[in-house]
Amino acid sequence: MTDKTFKVTLIKSLHGQLASIRNSARGLGLRRIGHSVVVVDTPSNRGMMNAASHMLKIEPALGS
Repeated sequence: MTDKTFKVTLIKSLHGQLASIRNSARGLGLRRIGHSVVVVDTPSNRGMMNAASHMLKIEPALGS
């Protein structure tokens, strides 16, 4: 099964952001500036990435 994946990196601080944006970043598994995770392309993950897109660097994961 070859699901499309993205590498998501937090590039700005969560401090001072709305709770919904902080929760979206935390829901993706991001904990601190510079932290990267690989997430599967699902509608829920897309929504979280869109909500916090101004704080994230999103790129295709290698091998997907």
